[in-house]
Amino acid sequence: MIRRLVPICLTVSLAFVAASAEAKDLTNRLGVGYKNQFSTELPGIAVQYYPARDIGISGALGVDTESNNSKFGFMLKLYKIVFQEDNLNFYMGAGGGLLSTENVAGRNESGFELAGYAGCEFFFAGLESLGFSFEAGAGITSVPSGVRFRTFGDHPLRAGIMFYF
Repeated sequence: MIRRLVPICLTVSLAFVAASAEAKDLTNRLGVGYKNQFSTELPGIAVQYYPARDIGISGALGVDTESNNSKFGFMLKLYKIVFQEDNLNFYMGAGGGLLSTENVAGRNESGFELAGYAGCEFFFAGLESLGFSFEAGAGITSVPSGVRFRTFGDHPLRAGIMFYF
């Protein structure tokens, strides 16, 4: 119960403070942080870069060597900022990557993931280099045991937090 309330309370709190947020021009800025956007629970270290004012790319790498439940994921994403507000950047994009998980029989299953999404990234006044994002979209995961279609909606703690240099 408490695990469900924490993300909800954080999201609501961030929404109330978002009025003091300020969007930033991220051209030629490199961000480092985390994202947790694989179809399986696998937080990853991420880097994000904006070569132009409205185009961004990111890569995320997640590794978990847990015995009998190991996971590996690598994903590349492309962002297109379609609307800028004083408080946030609204974007759309697509991503693709590789996923490998250990199944219950102890065998590795490797495949791919594809996703299309829309999202927002916002910045708080006084923390202009720290971006909080949330996303929603649809994805497909294909591994030898089957194909999975899914919709998703990610809160800021799952979609990502980036520090821009």
